Amino acid sequence: MSRLVRICVTHWATALPVLAVLLLVFAWGRDLPGPLVALLACFLAGAVLAAVHHAEVVAHRVGEPFGSLVLAVAVTIIEVALIVTLMADGGDKSNSLARDTVFAAVMITCNGIVGVSLLVGSLKRKVAVFNAEGTGAAFATVATLAGLSLALPTFTTSTPGPEFTPAQLIFAAVSAVLLYGLFVMTQTWRHRDYFLPVTTQGKVIDGEEHADPPSQRVSRISLGLLAVSLVAVVGLAKGVSPTIEAGVEAAGMPASVVGVIIALLVLLPESIAAVRSARRDRVQTSLNLALGSAMASIGLTIPAVAIASIWMDGPLLLGLGATHMVLLTLTVAVGTLTIVPGRATPLQGGVHLSLFAAYLVLAVSP
Repeated sequence: MSRLVRICVTHWATALPVLAVLLLVFAWGRDLPGPLVALLACFLAGAVLAAVHHAEVVAHRVGEPFGSLVLAVAVTIIEVALIVTLMADGGDKSNSLARDTVFAAVMITCNGIVGVSLLVGSLKRKVAVFNAEGTGAAFATVATLAGLSLALPTFTTSTPGPEFTPAQLIFAAVSAVLLYGLFVMTQTWRHRDYFLPVTTQGKVIDGEEHADPPSQRVSRISLGLLAVSLVAVVGLAKGVSPTIEAGVEAAGMPASVVGVIIALLVLLPESIAAVRSARRDRVQTSLNLALGSAMASIGLTIPAVAIASIWMDGPLLLGLGATHMVLLTLTVAVGTLTIVPGRATPLQGGVHLSLFAAYLVLAVSP
């Protein structure tokens, strides 16, 4: 029976991404009626689940922390393409889209995904245990990238408004790329053991004990289907974005809510994968996914929009407002206190989730 279930899941996860891409090709650039938008949304949800399935297959083959890195980078590369595409098509409202989406990604990952993962892990084993050295290094990198790219533009004086001069933007972009590259080298080579899951007693878990890894052929197929699934996720998200924008405007909500919704859709595969890892008592894997996604989002988006700004009209607004600055400061402070002990109770998960809830409320009603 279990073999039959695995076969059904595999065939479903193989066929659905391909069908989603075909639907995307058919619907691209068209004014879609309501029923077709609903169909796109259904295939979007299916593509997310397929992406999670194939990401887990690849992660099982390559092991941690490479599996988390594959999913984070793949999602973020396509997310960056989506942001640049929407900025090119969106007019004046898109000037702050990169900032809104990147900050949304930071809040979703550092508070939403981290909070849920800690809550699930600690409720299952009373205390969620992770490696403070690796998680602390990742969080310090996220905080630095967010500060340089999102907080600093608010306080520079060379140009009016929350934006960088060309020289400052080049510095921020180069710094983001170098920091992200240095972190990847640290995570995958020099200090890989800092990013591996640990037991409650602090013993490093290097590899899964009860399941054989998939074959190289199956892993390659899943890697290709993961890419197809992510293309479908982001493409279908763009397809439903006009409906989202119209709904946001009709509801009288700020235009920045669109960036929040885009980030929620794009980060859904990582969110589901992180919760599944936490349920298996692999909280470190969940944190790798969350913080790696935040880091990749900043480290790849800022250089991409810096290059894209060369041919785009209008200012590139990156600096955060006062409300979001407070939320970012609280996130850094609370995240530091959570990570230092290397252990977390449901309370820490609840604190992070309360910050995430505050962000959502203030995004809708600033």
